[in-house]
Amino acid sequence: MSSSQPFAPSSQFSSESRSTTSRFTYKQLAQLAASSTASPLRVIAHVDLDAFYAQCEMVRMGVAEDQPLAVQQWTDLIAVNYPARDFGISRMVTATEAKKLCPNLICQHVATWKEGEEKWAYHDDAPKNIATQKAALDPYRLESRRILACIKETLPANLQKIEKAGMDEVFLDLSAHVHSIMLERYPELAGPVPHNDPHEQLPRPPTTALDWQADALIDLDIDETEDDNPDWDDVAILIGSEIVRMVRAAVREKLKYTCSGGIAQNKMIAKLGSAHKKPNQQTVVRNRAVQQFLSDFKFTKIRGLGGKLGEQIAAAFGIATIEELLLVPIEQLQQKLGDDSGTWVYQIIRGNDSSEVNSRTQIKSMLSAKSFRPSINTAEQATRWLRIFVSDIYARLVEEGVLENKRRPKTMNLHYRQGGQTRSRQGPIPQGRRLDEAGLFALSKTLLDQIILEGQVWPCAHLSLYVGGFEDGIVGNMSIGSFLVKGEEAKTLAMNPRESGSSETRQERPGKRRRNGSTTGIGRFFKTNSIDHHQDEPNAQYLSGMDTTPAKLGTDSSEVAAIGSKLSHESEGSETPKQATISGHILGLQQQPITDYVCVRCNIPLESAIALQSHQDWHFAKDLEDEDRVRTVTRPNATTHGKKPTGASSTKKNGRSNKPEKGQSKLTFG
Repeated sequence: MSSSQPFAPSSQFSSESRSTTSRFTYKQLAQLAASSTASPLRVIAHVDLDAFYAQCEMVRMGVAEDQPLAVQQWTDLIAVNYPARDFGISRMVTATEAKKLCPNLICQHVATWKEGEEKWAYHDDAPKNIATQKAALDPYRLESRRILACIKETLPANLQKIEKAGMDEVFLDLSAHVHSIMLERYPELAGPVPHNDPHEQLPRPPTTALDWQADALIDLDIDETEDDNPDWDDVAILIGSEIVRMVRAAVREKLKYTCSGGIAQNKMIAKLGSAHKKPNQQTVVRNRAVQQFLSDFKFTKIRGLGGKLGEQIAAAFGIATIEELLLVPIEQLQQKLGDDSGTWVYQIIRGNDSSEVNSRTQIKSMLSAKSFRPSINTAEQATRWLRIFVSDIYARLVEEGVLENKRRPKTMNLHYRQGGQTRSRQGPIPQGRRLDEAGLFALSKTLLDQIILEGQVWPCAHLSLYVGGFEDGIVGNMSIGSFLVKGEEAKTLAMNPRESGSSETRQERPGKRRRNGSTTGIGRFFKTNSIDHHQDEPNAQYLSGMDTTPAKLGTDSSEVAAIGSKLSHESEGSETPKQATISGHILGLQQQPITDYVCVRCNIPLESAIALQSHQDWHFAKDLEDEDRVRTVTRPNATTHGKKPTGASSTKKNGRSNKPEKGQSKLTFG
């Protein structure tokens, strides 16, 4: 893919005009491989979709690329494609005004949520129903995910580092990928480090010219010329531009979207670069061209300087461009802005940005909102909108994997604006049960009721529902099936609960019982799998039809054994092919995701309320056994006429000892 030319010695390139070593070291090359922000060879790209919402509608509708199109939301335009911009149409004009500028313009309204419908849809009458419908951006979110997946498929899985910066933009840290290609193209870099000193300088690149193809190449700084031979930072950024060109081509070919790119040493310059030449182009800002590139920008274009800090700088120094701000000494910046802010501004306007590309692409929150024109005036109206908000959010949660317990939110916030006053209420989303639409609506209705109880809530101008605090779900825990005894063993327990145990135990030591999980105490009918590291599939039907609340659980071991028998009988004939029973022991079941209910004592997720209750009964019975064991150890021996017996003969009654035999325990209930 490289179009660089190998260096051939000639009179044109004498040893005097060309140094034999690079400005960069082996340590900095190693930092490139580690994607370190400290490496001057670092390569960062920003890929930005062109007029994304408009492109989504063009692709969906099959519209020709030269057809003017704008995306409409109620009376406003939220996206305008580039053919429409040639007519002077921008997002600042209304749909009616845009039609006057370009009669051929297609104004496609966004999809909307409509009360009573379970999914967003495109409605022809949407512009006339702002009071009863809510805009849905879900089609664009879905396309954004497809594009992100395409980018990930194009790059090597073990070398990619991607940050989703918005619905229509991503940052790519290409450093490790570029490093791997450099070692392939230039084997001299892969050799041993001279003298084992990482501070040794690299050899010069064997190239005298670099082919940037169709890239928009920013001119070099004033003190640099194209006659200077390229160094490894130029080579690295050239390879980065090839990778970005490949990514853009894949998105274009597979999904029909065009995007622009910026390639530079850091995120700040790369983002400015992607917007420099649009649409469907990419801009390369070499290290030797940073000052030339930034000098023409207003400093408010830099992220972090477009708000209050930018206003503070403009007021303090009376300037607007980066070129002017470069003349301000760092001491004055620190004096006017504070030490930290002043130092940061001094560095950022010189193109120094050490922020990392955050490879986490998962969302942190979800919001569904509506501004009412006209305002709503009843709780019934607000409740109808809550249903739409919840449907909107829940559909997105399903896409995030909430049903598979991959991720779920922890909190819900309801914001309410009446007049100039905004109020909000927050509540925790229950974590011990399956997250469903009905539960989210019930919680949102509770928050609304709390706000209404305060009074003075009508008319309402704005409602918004927010869920956040996302966390990963729990997977891989043992299910309730791991603790259940089935088959013949449960039947034996029901027939003779006091003398039951495995057949092997009775044969080895008649009249004795081993003190282990399968033959004593609660272990008679609940057991852990000690045969192999198998995971059990939860089976709620074992517990169907049973009332196993602690208050109704029998205090006699025969009643507990009867429960084990009922579990066994109800499960007969319903075992899956993945189940195998040997001597009454469950060898293994297929583990399935469990997302319904979670035990608060041991954090084990369970599939239903019945399974959770049965699991809690296990804890209850286990507590009884532990309590009895303590009483057995601490209680004095039986007394005779109020006196403590002495001697061996005093412990005998009818030739039988009152003391439990070795390996046995005596349960006392009540």
